[in-house]
Amino acid sequence: MNQDWTTFLAGQGLVADGSSFGDLAQELAAACSGSVLAPLLDHGLIRASGPDAADFLHNLLTNDIKGLSTSNARFAGMCTAKGRLLAVFLVWRDGDDFLLMVPREILPAILKKLSMYVLRAKVKLTDASAELNLVGFASVAVSPAPTLTDCPRHALASIPGGRAIRLDGQRWLLALEPGKAIEAWQAYAETAQAVGTATWQWLEIAAGQPRVVTATQEAFVPQMLNMELPAVGGVSFTKGCYPGQEIVARTQYLGKVKRRSFRARLQSAIAPGTHVYAPETGEQHCGAIVSLAPSPEGGHECLVCVQIGAQESGDVRVGSLSGERLEFLPLPYSIKEADAA
Repeated sequence: MNQDWTTFLAGQGLVADGSSFGDLAQELAAACSGSVLAPLLDHGLIRASGPDAADFLHNLLTNDIKGLSTSNARFAGMCTAKGRLLAVFLVWRDGDDFLLMVPREILPAILKKLSMYVLRAKVKLTDASAELNLVGFASVAVSPAPTLTDCPRHALASIPGGRAIRLDGQRWLLALEPGKAIEAWQAYAETAQAVGTATWQWLEIAAGQPRVVTATQEAFVPQMLNMELPAVGGVSFTKGCYPGQEIVARTQYLGKVKRRSFRARLQSAIAPGTHVYAPETGEQHCGAIVSLAPSPEGGHECLVCVQIGAQESGDVRVGSLSGERLEFLPLPYSIKEADAA
């Protein structure tokens, strides 16, 4: 991470843990009604370079990497042999190289895990977190910024100071060159409220976009996090083999997906990985919290992976059968249509 960048952000009022610029309620309100700008200090980058980089990643991740163009990005997962997710990446090309964005807390372990597969492949894997400053931009405005308005979903475009990837209808990722990041930030901040990672994580949950952290590694197969749905676009079923591919394909074609991720509200701050329970499953948990963030409505919102039947019953409790009851909220995409198909 660039020292000038962190010093600048601290001077702008960013608190030590990066969660806010001092007024979380105001930041969450701005995310609902205007434009916001968030330094994504909780994410880092892995660079894969070398003539075999495309084949290497293609053979390890859940999505088609060889088919990735220089003008698009894709989400992709890395699974165990049992089809359980170790990480979810946003992947894009940087010249002949590939960049993989991943939560910082799991980056060192994932980099080590990926390196174990290199063997004779002509590929080099490095921590590239200091090479670019990652910023999230979100807006409910029809025309949030002239440099971003014509960018379709998952497209990668050049912008002053770096490149932008459109994540969905309201969110963009800005990958800014360290020497130009402060100037770019100041330009976007003229019309956007500075917010911390807590507000960005709420926007991520509202979008139904999953993340995997230390506490949830090996807890979910990709379909449990809705990764194969077009709105997330993290799985290809035509690209060929990768670790866990047989399990993922069998889940898709030979059996109904029994657990899905839903958005919900609760009052308590519950850690990712916390189990949830329902009367119909008794003392056996029926899912787990995927991610959690403060809500503009008060309390917190989460993505929770839970048995579909338990969610439909409306009585899902956190931590135990006597725990807090989740209030389910709508997602911006349909799960029922996908399961029916």
